[in-house]
Amino acid sequence: MFTLLRTAPSPKHPKPTFSIPSHHNLTTSPQPPQDAAFASLILKSDPQSLTRILHDPNIRWTPDSVNKTLKRLWNHGPKALLFFKTLDRHPTYTHSSSSYDHAVDIAGRLRDYKSLWAFVARMRALRVGPAPRTFAIIAERYVAAGKPDRAVKVFLSMHEHGCPQDLNSFNTVLDVLCKAKRVEKAYNLFKVFRGRFRADCVSYNVIVNGWCLIKRTPKALEVLREMVERGIEPSLVTYNIMLKGYLRAGQVKEAWEFFREMKKRKCEIDVVTYTTLVHGFGVLGEIKKARKIFDGMVEDGVLPSVATYNALIQVLCKKDSVENAVVLFEEMVSKGYVPNVTTYNVLVRGLCHAGNMDRGMELMERMKEDECEPNVQTYNVVIRYFCDDGEIDKALDVFEKMGRGECLPNLDTYNVLISAMFVRKKPEDLLVAGKLLIEMVDRGFLPRKYTFNRVLDGLLLTGNQGFAKEILRSQSRCGRLPRQVRL
Repeated sequence: MFTLLRTAPSPKHPKPTFSIPSHHNLTTSPQPPQDAAFASLILKSDPQSLTRILHDPNIRWTPDSVNKTLKRLWNHGPKALLFFKTLDRHPTYTHSSSSYDHAVDIAGRLRDYKSLWAFVARMRALRVGPAPRTFAIIAERYVAAGKPDRAVKVFLSMHEHGCPQDLNSFNTVLDVLCKAKRVEKAYNLFKVFRGRFRADCVSYNVIVNGWCLIKRTPKALEVLREMVERGIEPSLVTYNIMLKGYLRAGQVKEAWEFFREMKKRKCEIDVVTYTTLVHGFGVLGEIKKARKIFDGMVEDGVLPSVATYNALIQVLCKKDSVENAVVLFEEMVSKGYVPNVTTYNVLVRGLCHAGNMDRGMELMERMKEDECEPNVQTYNVVIRYFCDDGEIDKALDVFEKMGRGECLPNLDTYNVLISAMFVRKKPEDLLVAGKLLIEMVDRGFLPRKYTFNRVLDGLLLTGNQGFAKEILRSQSRCGRLPRQVRL
């Protein structure tokens, strides 16, 4: 990370007025895992020293340690690929198929398709792949880049890379398209190939879910009827998808009638069904109904899961009171449930949104004590709300902590901070925005044209033409310069 410009030192947070229960009574913060130490070391190394470090005979690399390090470096794509390629020349260690899949994913995110296909060729040469999962990753990256036709071509050409298509890979490419809301394309592909691959319940579930994601429940019902007509029995997963679709579309009456029909038909209703109802009704503002369903689960012989608690905590934070969410969190812990990162994230967000930043920060520290590592979403929530409160220096403090290798910032982190640099209208803040822009591009993120132009305009207006030109040069060298931009 770069050295940030400051106007004043950031004060320490005062001791909060309440505490969140912990499952572990640790007196000291846990030590960072070994992969965090590796990631930090790699971030500080140049290409020459990296080879010496990674090829050190005292370091025993395993697929697990490599995969964990790649995940740590995920939000610094160029460094992650440099680490992977340097280790590929190791005298004794050979990458596993799972490590290659991670590298393929990172290259795809960077839109470095040359490296991506080189990895695929290397996998085949080493006989460690490529596998259906590899092509699922590639398809997903092409869809994310706005190239759904290319994703379909990848699926159709799998056999050319020694990996024949089957029903699972067919279902996977349908799922990738649907989750990216390219449902029409997925449905057309489905209709063309459902006979060849003998579409099953999972295939139909994927299409039903796709229509539900874009709130076209009548089309989802149409596919459901077609499924039955073709002699394929809908599963509980199918019904849960449909139920969630009604709630997502705000069709409360239809959702409740559908649930009652499930009960009437003696469907084996599970915890996913109840979690869907709790979240769905809660998001629509029907907190009492959501709470009643939550409390009635046990009477129906279904115990809530951590996901169910998460759903109710989230809707209490958004539609009711964060204090009630804290009470539910305490109840959850007292009953022996172990909160996960989602639990903490929704509660941290709720506390910050309610203006309780100190309590949110305390909960974030408690996550670490409870051996639940904060992720980039946790940090982004805190940074966003500090920025919203005008506490820019505190947001930058949190950002600097992220750069030490434990949790690197992502595109959202940079966008939030760059926007915040324009709030105080200080020339020094605009210099920070410029440095953030350079850093995000160096890490493989493509800034929006609006962001890019805004930073350049700000630098020019504050007399920083030299820095603006430096940004243009650095962007041009890495091929990430929007073509419309001219000085």
